Amino acid sequence: MGSDDSSGSSVSLLKYLEHLSGDGKAIDESKCHILFSLVLCQRKIGGLGRSPLSLPSAHPTDDLHFALERGGAGAGAAGMNAAVRAVVRTGIYVGAKVYFVYEGGTIIGSARCNAFRSREGRLKAAYNLVRLGITNLCVIGGDGSLTGANIFRKEWNGLLEELAQNGQIEKDEVHKHSYLNVVGMVGSIDNDFCGTDMTIGTDSALHRIIEVVDAIMTTAQSHQRTFVLEVMGRHCGYLALVSALACGADWVFLPESPPEDGWEESMCLKLSENRAHKKRLNIIIVAEGAIDSQNQPISSEKIKELVVNQLGFDTRVTILGHVQRGGTPSAFDRILASRMGVEAVIALLEGDPETPACVVSLRGNQAVRLPLVECVQMTQAVQKAMDERNFHEAVRLRGRSFEGNLKTYKRLAIKQHDDKITKSNCNVAIINVGAPAAGMNAAVRSAVRVGIADGHKMFAIYDGFDGFAKGQIKEFSWEDVGGWTGQGGSILGTKRTLPGKHLEKIAEQIRSHSINALLIVGGFEAYLGLLELAAAREKHEAFCIPMVMVPATVSNNVPGSDFSIGADTALNTITDTCDRIKQSASGTKRRVFIIETMGGYCGYLANMSGLAAGADAAYIFEEPFDIRDLQSNVGHLREKMKTTIQRGLILRNESCSVNYTTDFICQLYSEEGKGVFDCRKNVLGHMQQGGAPSPFDRNFGTKISARAMEWITEKLKGSQGTGKKFVDDDSICVLGISKRDLLFQPVEQLKKEADFEHRIPKKQWWLKLRPLMKILAKYKTSYDVSDSGKLEPLHPNQGTSDGEPAAI
Repeated sequence: MGSDDSSGSSVSLLKYLEHLSGDGKAIDESKCHILFSLVLCQRKIGGLGRSPLSLPSAHPTDDLHFALERGGAGAGAAGMNAAVRAVVRTGIYVGAKVYFVYEGGTIIGSARCNAFRSREGRLKAAYNLVRLGITNLCVIGGDGSLTGANIFRKEWNGLLEELAQNGQIEKDEVHKHSYLNVVGMVGSIDNDFCGTDMTIGTDSALHRIIEVVDAIMTTAQSHQRTFVLEVMGRHCGYLALVSALACGADWVFLPESPPEDGWEESMCLKLSENRAHKKRLNIIIVAEGAIDSQNQPISSEKIKELVVNQLGFDTRVTILGHVQRGGTPSAFDRILASRMGVEAVIALLEGDPETPACVVSLRGNQAVRLPLVECVQMTQAVQKAMDERNFHEAVRLRGRSFEGNLKTYKRLAIKQHDDKITKSNCNVAIINVGAPAAGMNAAVRSAVRVGIADGHKMFAIYDGFDGFAKGQIKEFSWEDVGGWTGQGGSILGTKRTLPGKHLEKIAEQIRSHSINALLIVGGFEAYLGLLELAAAREKHEAFCIPMVMVPATVSNNVPGSDFSIGADTALNTITDTCDRIKQSASGTKRRVFIIETMGGYCGYLANMSGLAAGADAAYIFEEPFDIRDLQSNVGHLREKMKTTIQRGLILRNESCSVNYTTDFICQLYSEEGKGVFDCRKNVLGHMQQGGAPSPFDRNFGTKISARAMEWITEKLKGSQGTGKKFVDDDSICVLGISKRDLLFQPVEQLKKEADFEHRIPKKQWWLKLRPLMKILAKYKTSYDVSDSGKLEPLHPNQGTSDGEPAAI
């Protein structure tokens, strides 16, 4: 596009980005099938240090162009638009020229762009880039797009020399644009790219699948049916595996891990046993690329025929198809895409001629940069291993996340016969403490089944520490927790009561039921309860047993963990509500919405839902504000509302300020916005604690609870028959994710990290994302790049020496 068009194109791009800004989705992908490739032309900016600093900012309309080309398209994934928005706005913020490339075309292309597969097509692409002075490329796509980008980078110098020989560019242009920086972000619903725990779009696809599964389970129970559900995944079974884990499916078929020979008989036996235990439905999940051990396809229709012929069960097949690609992005995908987008821009700014092409990935809860070539090679090696029927290697190459999910599913789905389980002669109790959180039931189910598989007797305690003191304790069997994964709230019941007033009675219950270990699922009250139990060990020998806590609270305020079970479900509830509220003002006069979220003094929900929903501001306790900040925000919104923007969104944590209440902020915005916009408020309340758990919370709760039970088993094995009393600090812990590590941290050690007055951790990882929300809302601010990823090898131990590698 010529420079004469720069002014008009700048305005057009800004209008386009406003559609992207709100909820991470924007354009109708059915009308505009974009490869979502993005190009940055870096101005001469000083190298970024690794310490906190202010990224150089620029006026959004300075020297801004974008190119629109239509050609072959890659497959879409929900959340890509949020990544586009993050890259573009961060690029504008640092003073870069930003160019769009629509539908692949000749600049980068996807695996489906035939023109780009030829050298002639790549020659045209190089010419287009040089013509615009572009030497930095940000590619959002799957392994096909990223492979194409890497080939393009390798051939770059040769392509430029050929263009110069053909007289299409000047010879000095070859030296001026001598290298091409490439940074990739993986957008794929299949999560089939090695090196990252989650790709952009995967979580949203899981939402679509679980919504269908939950609906199917209702009708299946009514009619006592078996449902065979086919999900996407031609070469990767991640969606099938995690959805099976999240809904407690009876059987799952994956390309990487085919069933053993004779699987037909084993599956039918499993289904009939479940029916014998009065289970009214069966769910079988099949990846579209499912195969047997001889690499022969296993179709959903074949499975249906088998079940009908062998068992006579009423069986239906449901093929989800492209439903999995559509819909609005989940909160997780919007936040992930925004984080990865900013990381990609920083990687480009720090690039030099010696920097290899990299891909921005997620390990645990940390963004990392990995060599693109190595990631592509490993991804291709998975298919090679499957072709050679080396399925164990294929699973290993998929990574720790896939391998861990498969191991957990097998432990929870298939119960061994009692005579094959070595009895431990230990009793383990599970209790829910604090407010209910979606995903608690999945955690309890996981703990019960892993405990039984490890040979323990599992006991469930009803109604928290109150119920513990009253003896409301029941032994649970494998079947007792069937169907719990999709249930919201707490089936066991939960209360905020602490054990301090009932220590004698609780100790007596531990003795009378011979409880050898305790697993607590809960929030900050659970942490306080553990502290009280730890302090009571001197007086009550009964408390000298292994105890571990699994964080579960919508507030996400437990010390020792970046995530808590239930927080993701609450985030999705808030984000969906914000989407609907903003949509309610569509086509009407300009309006600003003030949304109050839960969280106590912890601003996690307000901040992260603000990032996911494209909020203009989020007021939280951790970042004090005064009337001048409010006035500044109002002024900022007034200026935005004078353009094409019609809606504003403000989030407020319920306890962010005693005086600046939701009513006060609403009245202030209404008064100051007169003549420009009006204002409405919404207090979301306890709807944030309800509803069915999200796929993330089901999966996270299942895996972290299973690991907690394994820890208990390890502790008990070491003391079996010795009469050992557990008095050390490391025998009473909180299990959580910290960056890329899964850590068991003693509750005593975490005391120094907790603000007990406000019931929050003193340091919270998500506060570093505050500037990101402000940058995307077009505020001038500084952004700390000290935690930005450095290029690292693909194969190292993903954790640190302090803990196990964590996999989301």
